[in-house]
Amino acid sequence: MLDTKKSIEIFETELKKLGITLTDTQKEQFDRYYELLIEWNKVMNLTGITDYDEVILKHFIDSLTLCRICDMSKVSSLIDVGTGAGFPGIPIKIAYPHIKVVLLDSLNKRLKFLNTVIGELRLEFVQTLHGRAEDHARKTEYREKFDLCVSRAVANLATLSEYCIPFVKKGGVFISYKGGTSDEEVKQAEKAVGLLGGKIEKIDKFTLPGTDMGRTLIDIKKIKNTHNRYPRKAGVPSKDPL
Repeated sequence: MLDTKKSIEIFETELKKLGITLTDTQKEQFDRYYELLIEWNKVMNLTGITDYDEVILKHFIDSLTLCRICDMSKVSSLIDVGTGAGFPGIPIKIAYPHIKVVLLDSLNKRLKFLNTVIGELRLEFVQTLHGRAEDHARKTEYREKFDLCVSRAVANLATLSEYCIPFVKKGGVFISYKGGTSDEEVKQAEKAVGLLGGKIEKIDKFTLPGTDMGRTLIDIKKIKNTHNRYPRKAGVPSKDPL
């Protein structure tokens, strides 16, 4: 067992500030997730952050900060685009088990890790999806089917919006996790967001608890259906943002 009593106390304190209280089962799931992350990270590049305290703050807490601007009780379906090692999708699923989650990533070996996590943690109603967002967002079973799309992927907001907004149903929300300096990026993305049927509703800037890291959550509401010309074919959004 991990000697993590102090870290767990920090974790629980920060979660309470976000209005989240975990059951013993959920605490065990977070612990096991950490163990699997470190175990698999020895043979594949999942994260550069491996210290338990840092994983708690920079991955687990960071993933759950979206509840600052989103009422998670009203969310029943979520897609995490470019999920990587499962952030923010897996922490959200653990904290809010009622949500049906799809984890999308273009690298199959990451999905093998995530399938192991899903099995070990006994998470229900979680699907891993291999491929590119541009391709899956055109499929009937995924297009405009989600209450919420989230992404911590490293891409500019205009490009991310083209990846993500087509997945969101009208009235739903896309939340982008960004670093602390994103004013210019947000301004440059306004045209793309509008073309895709979205509207920037909120920008929440804060310092990640226990760190000096500036964070920004960008809340984009889907106000109309995305035109069928979007997303453009794979590779185009990153090379030529709207």
